[in-house]
Amino acid sequence: MADNTTSGTGLDRILTLEIARVTERAAVAAARLRGRGDEKAADQVAVDAMRQELNRLPIDGTVVIGEGERDEAPMLYIGEEVGTKDGAAVDIALDPLEGTTICAKNLPNSLAVIAIAERGSLLYAPDVYMEKIAIGPGYPEGTVKLDASPTDNIHAVAKAKGVAVHEITACILDRPRHAKLIDEVRATGAAIRLIGDGDVAGVIHTTDPEETGIDIYLGIGGAPEGVLAAAALRCIGGQMEGRLELNTPEKIARAKKMGIEDPNKIYTMVEMATGDVLFSATGVTDGNLLQGVKFAHDGISTHTIVMRSSSKTVREIKARHQDLDKFS
Repeated sequence: MADNTTSGTGLDRILTLEIARVTERAAVAAARLRGRGDEKAADQVAVDAMRQELNRLPIDGTVVIGEGERDEAPMLYIGEEVGTKDGAAVDIALDPLEGTTICAKNLPNSLAVIAIAERGSLLYAPDVYMEKIAIGPGYPEGTVKLDASPTDNIHAVAKAKGVAVHEITACILDRPRHAKLIDEVRATGAAIRLIGDGDVAGVIHTTDPEETGIDIYLGIGGAPEGVLAAAALRCIGGQMEGRLELNTPEKIARAKKMGIEDPNKIYTMVEMATGDVLFSATGVTDGNLLQGVKFAHDGISTHTIVMRSSSKTVREIKARHQDLDKFS
């Protein structure tokens, strides 16, 4: 498919295949450790592979959403600079292995994920929890609200979709902190898809409920995953709100250093990811969204989606890599 974007934006030099290679390399590295039960090792190899590929890109990149706020090398930490420094100044949000537990157990929907945007376009937030709500495209603006009750949001989605409440399915992380949320959603008559990990995929699944069976995402997950999910929705379409869980003086202080003055602020999708955004995700394990990495004696197969907000272009890339040395 031809790229319909116009020239002149800061991201024009970042080609679709280049950002795809970043997540492909991380996914292949992690996939070699699928089902081995070692979350840290899988995360480590994904980080190393993603960093190596990022440093080949013609960008002046800064990680604003990463795996920590200080230099905790070898992690890709918030504030780390990547790229050749020869190109556009960009912000980067990333998760080299989204769903580390999923990968370690070889369960569905583990991904390698990255979003790249023009400098100043991504929410610069501490690595804390975030309360989130998200739905896909096709609904009137403001259909769901973070401050509304789960009951009201479920009914609002059902009304906007033109179906009974029992035909709505909510995706929620399976965590003890969500016990009351789960009870309330079930009391409405709606169904729930509980996931053990991987809430970037959970949010993205709301964009195609006919395929995934998920209409709405609710609950508390990681802030990095929230920004990544918002970047994806900017490209596909949908609605999302998030609020950082800044519930201790230490967290409030950390956030203030990053320019966040209001610890109770609700961020819209556009406030979390504005401007021109590129998003790429490659499957590590098989899932509803993407197939996992496949190994064969003569090559490696990967399945990636690459999206751009300015053109609303969504590319699906099924690649066969025969130069195995590049993925060793």
